[in-house]
Amino acid sequence: MASPVAFMESPMCLIENTDGNLSVNQEAVDVLMGLNQPVVVVAVVGLYRTGKSYLMNKLAGKKHGFALGATVQSKTKGIWMWALPHPTRAGHALVLLDTEGLGDVEKGDQKNDAWVFSLAILLSSMLVYNSRGTIDNQAVENLQYVTELTERIKVKSPGGASSAEDDEDGGDAQFVQFFPKFVWAVRDFTLELKIDGRAVTDNEYLEHSLSLRKGRDKKTADYNLPRECIRSYFPTRRCFVFITPTTPENMSRLDSLDECDLSQSFRTVTSSFCSYIFTESNVKTVKGGVQVTGRMLGHLAKTYVDTIARGDVPCLENAVLAMAQIENEAARRDALKEYQQGMQDLCFPVNVQEMSRQHRLCDSLATKTFMSRSFKDDSGEHLKALAEAIAEHYAELLCQNEQASKDLCRNLLAQLSAPMGKKMQEGFYAKPGGYELYCADNDAVVAQFRSTPNKGVVAEEVLEEFLKEKSVESNSVLQADNKLSEQEKRIHDEKQRVAILEQEKRRETERLELAQKMLRDQEESHQETILQLQVKKQKEAAEAMRELEQAMESKLQEHERLMAKGFQRKEEALKEEIQELKNNMEITKEKDKAAQREAVVSMTRVLANGVQTYMEYMSLHENRIMKEEQRKEAQYRLQLERSRQGRGLKQVVQGKGEPNLHQHQRGKPKPGQTSS
Repeated sequence: MASPVAFMESPMCLIENTDGNLSVNQEAVDVLMGLNQPVVVVAVVGLYRTGKSYLMNKLAGKKHGFALGATVQSKTKGIWMWALPHPTRAGHALVLLDTEGLGDVEKGDQKNDAWVFSLAILLSSMLVYNSRGTIDNQAVENLQYVTELTERIKVKSPGGASSAEDDEDGGDAQFVQFFPKFVWAVRDFTLELKIDGRAVTDNEYLEHSLSLRKGRDKKTADYNLPRECIRSYFPTRRCFVFITPTTPENMSRLDSLDECDLSQSFRTVTSSFCSYIFTESNVKTVKGGVQVTGRMLGHLAKTYVDTIARGDVPCLENAVLAMAQIENEAARRDALKEYQQGMQDLCFPVNVQEMSRQHRLCDSLATKTFMSRSFKDDSGEHLKALAEAIAEHYAELLCQNEQASKDLCRNLLAQLSAPMGKKMQEGFYAKPGGYELYCADNDAVVAQFRSTPNKGVVAEEVLEEFLKEKSVESNSVLQADNKLSEQEKRIHDEKQRVAILEQEKRRETERLELAQKMLRDQEESHQETILQLQVKKQKEAAEAMRELEQAMESKLQEHERLMAKGFQRKEEALKEEIQELKNNMEITKEKDKAAQREAVVSMTRVLANGVQTYMEYMSLHENRIMKEEQRKEAQYRLQLERSRQGRGLKQVVQGKGEPNLHQHQRGKPKPGQTSS
């Protein structure tokens, strides 16, 4: 049963910003590590003292939480986090990120601001840009950090063979696949929403403000640059225009005012804003369409901040690969632990059917657990390691089950044959007809042993061992029985040998059934694993394709906008990006097909190795039995020879030449002998 999710009662700092140096707050990361749910991450950025924290508190459904300042000083430093249950999506978490104000005069460090802005983009699935007044040229230029994103964020590893080419050819299309949706929140708006005397919507107002100018001079290029970046990086965008919520004298205590003290228009827009965020914000994903959990978000935050602290540029590909390595190792450990715990439900000894049934069930559940959590295991390295670990553990359990069966059967035979041992000590069989009495008792022991249920997987093997040990004693009784003629003794001796041979056949049948059952079960388990792998690969391919389709759809929308405005040169450039995305989609399809084939082939090899592990177990099992038989055969021949040299029944009864039956029944060697 999953442990309850520990959400946060109040915000805490996730990324500290001390004297311009960014670092991760480990306590906050630990909170994220406890969130195994998919996360919707909403980040707010904007100039300091523009009321960002108020909006975040509204999203949290709280009056208090993120600090609201009533002075010209910025209250929020670094990036603060608040993890809450998502209000409209069961099983999801809503993570709110409140960033420190950009352009803080007390800090005076634009480079540091750029990194905070970049981190907000890297970590979020919805980015809210908060500004005051109107969306004029100054407001757009205040969003200057968007023009530096290609310098602050890399999609592919700089060391990759195709990274330079991809960066050049892919253009902004690469970023579109991984960047969040964009919302511009305009606060304290005092004008009428009209353009050229025509009433417009919030979104039309935003698109008008982001319109490009025609011309090739430097002034026009500088004017267009931030607008082009916003349009390219955030093709899915929305605007909300908020009027001033209350009178100026009440603004300093906005968080303590009742809803009825705020203007109706402000409350209406705020409600629409929250509703849009809750319904349109996607689960945070990384390259390949992999949904990010709180635990994974913690890994990403640490990776990005550590990279910036080293003076390097955060790379999406590297961060995802680093996170995948951590997650896949954890997924493998958890899956193996689930298998081991499931197998603990068995109480040894059990029969081969029960052992096999439990193994297949636990193996299937463990594989599903791994598949549900792992990602980017393109080489199948971690799935292979899991399959090998399960095979090794199962082989160990088979040995334990075999030993438990041996111990139980030996103890049972010792208990059942104890009255015969007592009779031997008392000389009960030392009389004419004693051999017939001895055989009757021995047959009764064998029958009672065979009728006893739940003896495990090596009952016939232990019984064979027991009969061979008793054959020395039986022969002594036979040779001492004066009632039998020499011919009858030879006949009985032959019958005894035939009985031992029949028992050997039973034991061989038992071993063969065990081996065949194991191989059949492994084959079925392997087929199920391959099926699960194929389903997972198909799902990953579909997610990757959906990313590209969404990026292309966004670019097509932007293409239509530019066509409507008559920007032919920009339209041509956008056409090239769209074509590049189409080409990438075809390449991705082919790569995914090849990857699926390779994954199945690779996993088939691993599963074959898994079978080899079981075959090695069987080989060791056979070698152990063979050595044990050789030892017992040598011991049997030695004792038989002694018996034939004149050690009669009387000496056996008196204990002078008695084989140490109890030691043999436990499978222990005589003093001075060593077990093989």
